[in-house]
Amino acid sequence: MTIPEIQKKIEEGLPGSKVEILDPYRDGVHIKAVVTFSGFSGKGLIEQHRMVYATLKDELKEEIHALALETRSE
Repeated sequence: MTIPEIQKKIEEGLPGSKVEILDPYRDGVHIKAVVTFSGFSGKGLIEQHRMVYATLKDELKEEIHALALETRSE
């Protein structure tokens, strides 16, 4: 799965979100996602992360080795 595909998948799963995907090790499998979404408002950090993970459910098991998340509410 490419970085643009990961970004698109999260944006489609969380409509209206702004997603920045970083590849700090430039290896394509250790990914950092910075997700800004108004739907995070009033939710705890764990719930926010669960919402992002839900958009990538199958990919997290098979295609993405490591995903670091930073979530922000608008």
